Amino acid sequence: MRTVFILQQPMSVCVPPNHEVTLRVQAIGSGALKYQWFDKHQTEVAGGTDPELTVTLQRSGKYICRVSDLHYNYQFTEWVKVRILDEPGVSHTWRGEPHIVIHPISQRVKPGETFTLKCKALGKPAPAYQWYRNGLILPKQTTETLRIENASADTVGSYLCAVSNILEERWSEAAEIEIAPPDPKPEPTLMATDKVALLIGNLNYSNHPGLMAPTMDVHELANLLQQLGFRVVSLLDLTLQEMHAAIDKFLQLLDRGVYAVFYYAGHGYELSGRNYLVAIDAPRPYRTENCVCVQKLMHSMQNRKAQLNVILLDTCRKWYKQKGPLSDIKPSAPLGNTVYGYATSEDAEAFEVQNGGKSTGIFTKYLNKHVLKPERVTRVLEQVSVDLGKDPLVRGRQVVEVRHTLTEPRALTDPVRTSGHTMELRRRDACWKQANVLPCRRSLDFLYCGVKVELSFSALFSNVLVVFATVKNSSALDHDCILKLESEPKMQDIFSCSGRSEEMDSLLGNSAETPDCTLRLCCLQRLQGSLVIKVTVHYTHTQTKEHLTESKELDIGRPLIASCKMNPMRPVDRRQESRVHTVDHMSNIRYPHHQNHPRPGRPYTRKAENRLQSSAKSSSTSSNEPEENDEND
Repeated sequence: MRTVFILQQPMSVCVPPNHEVTLRVQAIGSGALKYQWFDKHQTEVAGGTDPELTVTLQRSGKYICRVSDLHYNYQFTEWVKVRILDEPGVSHTWRGEPHIVIHPISQRVKPGETFTLKCKALGKPAPAYQWYRNGLILPKQTTETLRIENASADTVGSYLCAVSNILEERWSEAAEIEIAPPDPKPEPTLMATDKVALLIGNLNYSNHPGLMAPTMDVHELANLLQQLGFRVVSLLDLTLQEMHAAIDKFLQLLDRGVYAVFYYAGHGYELSGRNYLVAIDAPRPYRTENCVCVQKLMHSMQNRKAQLNVILLDTCRKWYKQKGPLSDIKPSAPLGNTVYGYATSEDAEAFEVQNGGKSTGIFTKYLNKHVLKPERVTRVLEQVSVDLGKDPLVRGRQVVEVRHTLTEPRALTDPVRTSGHTMELRRRDACWKQANVLPCRRSLDFLYCGVKVELSFSALFSNVLVVFATVKNSSALDHDCILKLESEPKMQDIFSCSGRSEEMDSLLGNSAETPDCTLRLCCLQRLQGSLVIKVTVHYTHTQTKEHLTESKELDIGRPLIASCKMNPMRPVDRRQESRVHTVDHMSNIRYPHHQNHPRPGRPYTRKAENRLQSSAKSSSTSSNEPEENDEND
């Protein structure tokens, strides 16, 4: 019986990219023999009909050759691999002797750990490997990778790898393996029993220049703190009464073991070492009684025995000399748990900037960059200080100041452990949810036009609710269906002016659905009763061509912060009834429609001018450059 015999198999190789390789097979049989090479997909190689196959590859490949005679007898060679290692160092005169491109690396390992050593080499044919430890051969360790489990004193030493083929033998560099000393006992993990945060951003001032950045600053920081496990209440545009009410609610959440963060973005100033936060209804000129004293706030936080009290102020600290009593402050107990992060130093301004359509306070910009890092809170603020100090927009004009009394390396990323504090946690949870509960998704059926409208709700802030209306189905009776949303009572949209509306819309840009109509409801803390959403459908009757409307109302109660009743209706002074016929609980807040904001990339101060208004002074505020306080005014 005639047959085909393979005398010499092709040999695997390991070469760099684009290196020419010749694979050879030697066979005998009756008569003339035919050859056909195949690649790893078992596809015939074009032109591969000779005993030798020359290839130039950029990626590794596999080949096999079929040898047949005229009587349809055939034999296949073994699979041969052309391995490509993209490593430099081979000269153009390389003959194929082993060339080691990756040497094993010395390591320090812990007892019981697994460690690996690697050695790789080029060669024609592909080289063989043999590992040694302290000059002694390691049986069965004949691959590129040496894996040793359960490291101990018996596995330390000097490791070498011998690499060889038919041309030559080469030795790798030695890798020294040492046993690392055991790790010191870990310090006890610092934990919180809960984490709560109150964020306030004031931007629309009745008697002072408006700001742009607090909206985005509060929103972004709130999202980051929520990622760290904080219960966050975020509020915009608060009057003095509302600021005190929000702080009182915040203090109710504090207890032993709690981490507390208070953040404020808006106008502020400093007087005799005390810092004051300016409410949106502060008069001009204002006095200390028209503002919130920061040191008094910290004293109240200390009285609640919280584990960590952090106050972050993105506001100016310009000195303001005024007559009148200072805020009465008692010294805080030395509990070693307070941190102040000031956006700027004493008698200096803090700036915000608008860049690329986004407004941000420069301090908060870098705070948001570092706040998620698992480092002690003072270290995070030091990194913020370094970055802000490098910012060319405010270099020499604004520098972060950090004060603290921390005795432990506590971080905002510390985990929460609630065991042993169940009752307190339930109380805080109920109090927090009161300010963060959203209305449920609802559907309204309009019987005459046959339209179904779905209402959904989103909270951009704890006092800003966005209502979405979407037409879910329509009938053959309506045409050109248009939705309109209104509220009763009407809630003012504090973001309706140019620039702010676009920023608010950008916060809603990630919604999976595109609603047919939206309605922003701001300053919910001023809501005195239930909020009613009125949905009106405007449509054209397809048969009569009449333009018709149909409306429905939905009572959603007191959503979000409105349920906390922070702004109760004040009793009407009967002596004023002869002169005042109606009472509007928001009439004392005046939102300016035209405000001076910086050009893109230019810093704008968060300093409220505390002087009497005059035409000369007001005309000078159009400049984007920071202004100095006239302390004599």
